Amino acid sequence: MKTYTSFKNIPVDDRGASVAIGNFDGVHLGHQAVIDIARTRADATGAPLGIVTFEPHPREYFAPDAPPFRLMNAEAKSNRLAKLGVDHLYQLPFDAELAALTPEQFARDVIADGLGLGHVVVGADFCFGKGRKGTASDLQNFGAQMGFDVTLARLLSQGDQAVSSTLIRTALSEGRPGDAAGMLGHWHRIEGAVIKGDQRGRELGYPTANMSITGLHPPKFGVYAVKVDVLSGPHAGSYDGAASIGVRPMFGDNIPNCESFLFDFSGDLYGTHLSVALIEYLRPELKFDGLDALVTQIDADCDRARDILSAL
Repeated sequence: MKTYTSFKNIPVDDRGASVAIGNFDGVHLGHQAVIDIARTRADATGAPLGIVTFEPHPREYFAPDAPPFRLMNAEAKSNRLAKLGVDHLYQLPFDAELAALTPEQFARDVIADGLGLGHVVVGADFCFGKGRKGTASDLQNFGAQMGFDVTLARLLSQGDQAVSSTLIRTALSEGRPGDAAGMLGHWHRIEGAVIKGDQRGRELGYPTANMSITGLHPPKFGVYAVKVDVLSGPHAGSYDGAASIGVRPMFGDNIPNCESFLFDFSGDLYGTHLSVALIEYLRPELKFDGLDALVTQIDADCDRARDILSAL
């Protein structure tokens, strides 16, 4: 998958793509349905399949001090889109220049002249341009004038509710990763680099790979059965494990993070990138009466996680 971080200077051979436009936070089943519409046109015309998205998320740009809400960081989103067979990812910087474009300027400068797109798919509730004044119907009109086709996608529903990132956040906040996965079409994953921790896990006989969750919507704090993909380095591969997400109440006041213990693993993971899939919530964070009690509970957590994961 080719990634572009600007709508300017796109090579001639990479123009004419059939794309879906949106933030695609979580790349859930509703997003995938929109992408599949773009894919159908791409396959029919021999055009590349593309995604136009924005970094940072516009909501982060306009409200930088709001609580974290993202289901995915940019790395996780890119990895998921690559798995879906996307050819071109246009990851446009959402900055003052882009935010100031009127709907007409966005259609002309970004879609038509900049990226040179041939076909665009958006949700029926899509808004764009300064002040979100442009509607999906406006985009269709601009496309007719500027030479690109526009398809409006209907919202995907499960039962009587539309699949949405909001409902997925709620499921994760309540410790229901299986329900979140049902709407995502894949396990919810935390991805990023392994960072240096306090190495307490190593001292307890359970060395963990620590990852930041800064900027992400936090799942319910506690212990999870997890599947861990090591994405880089000499230990690349897939492992079962148990992870603790939260503030580690046994050891004072700490910044929330994700600490994963990989079963049957030995090696150094510092600096490598992991993808940690939340499979089942085991228990909340607890403060124990001493380290012996903590280790006894970790033993039980790992035994339970092994049983859960072996049944998948």
